[in-house]
Amino acid sequence: MNCILADDLISISEVCGYGLHFSFGGLRTIYVIIAFFMWAVTGVFSLEYMKHYANQKRYYVSFFITFLATVGVFLSADLFTLFIFFEIMSLTSYVWVAYDERKESLRAGETYLAIAVIGGMVMLMGLFLLQAAGISDTGIGNQAFLYGAGFCLLIGFLAKAGAFPLHIWLPKAHPVAPAPTSALLSGILTKTGIFGAIWVSVSIFKNNGNYGRGLLVFAVITMVLGGILALNSHNLKEVLACSSVSQIGFILTGLSTVCILGEEGALAVKGTILHMVNHSLFKLVLFLVAGVVFMNLHKLDLNEIQGFGRKKPLLQFIYLMGALGIGGIPLFSGYISKTLLHEGLVEAGIVWAEWLFLLSGGITVAYMAKVYVILFVEKNKDQTVQKSYDKLAGVYMNKKSAAVLTVSACLLPLFGVLPGLTLDRIGNYGMGFFGMEPMKEVPEYFSLENLKGGFISIGIGIVIFVLARVLYKKQQGYGSFLPKWMDLENKVYRPLITVVCTVCKFVCRILEGILDYLIVFLRKTIYKDKPLPHKLTEGNEFTHIVGSFLDDTIVYFNKTIWKENPRKEKNYEHRMSMFYTMIRENNRIITRSLSFGLMMFCAGLFAVLVYLLTV
Repeated sequence: MNCILADDLISISEVCGYGLHFSFGGLRTIYVIIAFFMWAVTGVFSLEYMKHYANQKRYYVSFFITFLATVGVFLSADLFTLFIFFEIMSLTSYVWVAYDERKESLRAGETYLAIAVIGGMVMLMGLFLLQAAGISDTGIGNQAFLYGAGFCLLIGFLAKAGAFPLHIWLPKAHPVAPAPTSALLSGILTKTGIFGAIWVSVSIFKNNGNYGRGLLVFAVITMVLGGILALNSHNLKEVLACSSVSQIGFILTGLSTVCILGEEGALAVKGTILHMVNHSLFKLVLFLVAGVVFMNLHKLDLNEIQGFGRKKPLLQFIYLMGALGIGGIPLFSGYISKTLLHEGLVEAGIVWAEWLFLLSGGITVAYMAKVYVILFVEKNKDQTVQKSYDKLAGVYMNKKSAAVLTVSACLLPLFGVLPGLTLDRIGNYGMGFFGMEPMKEVPEYFSLENLKGGFISIGIGIVIFVLARVLYKKQQGYGSFLPKWMDLENKVYRPLITVVCTVCKFVCRILEGILDYLIVFLRKTIYKDKPLPHKLTEGNEFTHIVGSFLDDTIVYFNKTIWKENPRKEKNYEHRMSMFYTMIRENNRIITRSLSFGLMMFCAGLFAVLVYLLTV
């Protein structure tokens, strides 16, 4: 069942029958460090953000258990170990989404948990298929089972990553989750899905061009669709959530290019790694900015928070670092990783994907500019509200929160100005996970050709931003401009699940009763009871003894105590015999039914699972 991608193993044997295996180094170490950093920053910010919330113990317990599970995912040396920690992480992070127990939070939690459970079950099927394929450390096995396993595993991982068409949980979960956990959901938990997708791609589908081209289609759809949804959204955290969908598409585009180019995809490999790292830092900064807004206003609608950032230069600086970084502006870290991804597409010669890549980069610039103008440039339409916002200058967050946000934001221009000392080394260190040697040559990030791609995206972004402003002015506010039928969850997935469940209930009821009706039919036709030559004895010894005793007792009492008003004799021996016969017939019907068989099957399966977990 295990597909191992590691050199140095640390094993804990006899856990769940397979044991747990861990490894360090390369991309694993990079993301363990990022996890430590992100949990430390969000932990400090949580001290201020969560102080007015109830059930803080529940928050911090899930906060730290999810951290341990996430580290377990990144240190996993085989897919079984990864699956165990992946499922623990999905379960404990559900608490973040449904934390405040409001109606919309619980509904978003349903969506998040449904995607997690469905993804987990499909992943488990993939593990079973891996075992059936007979895969070894060299990847040799039954190819049909192997590709089926890879497909199932990929679906499970991409569901957590937030790729199309399983992206629906991000726009629902982020607006209702506490801001620190939104930063972790977007910045680090989605990367566990990308980590698993990379694992499947480089172990099962390594150098498979057809697989790479198929994945590229979903990657580009995710990239473009996420950007359009972010531009359409009027909730601050929903904008950032949809932005995460788009950026996951950028990362998957890089991974697709790696599979298409094979051994020649070094630039795409480094770009994929660095955009994963950069996106984690972008969303750490941007979601905590959203947390500062919500912490003060308890609002996220762009029409209501308009003008909040005016006269708050530190918050403006922090937001700008994240926005310029994710927008791919030169001298910021996002430009470095997007340049590498773009160069990978150029090497692969996929022109249509290259232009959609540049378009998506432009959309990113547009929605980041939109939020910046609303928060920091425009004034609120209500002057009284604007004055109350201006009075918050200097008291909108404490010194500890300001310090961790500033440090996190400063990393983005630092990495962008000094890529050779920072990002290049990080990228080279992680390339071993893809089975590639570190790049010896440093790419010319600021050459005219590379700058050209960045400026094309910026130009596209300016045009889209201007057109969006015209549309919003016609609407006289910031609202949605996409039709409601594009809501996949409410218009497609939930109705489809309802139909499937209804059909399954109907089929199960038919199957439940069909055997019983068949037995009754056979007993009345082919196996019809024949007349007996003699009368059967009623009941058994117990019913005979107890019934006779009760009958004799009534006779005795009628002759003595009840002599003047005797009771009617009821023949208890016959009554108890009939009752015994009825119970026996009911037991026979039950044991012959499909329901009883399924119940016994479940009991046996439960016993097997208990045995496996305790052996």
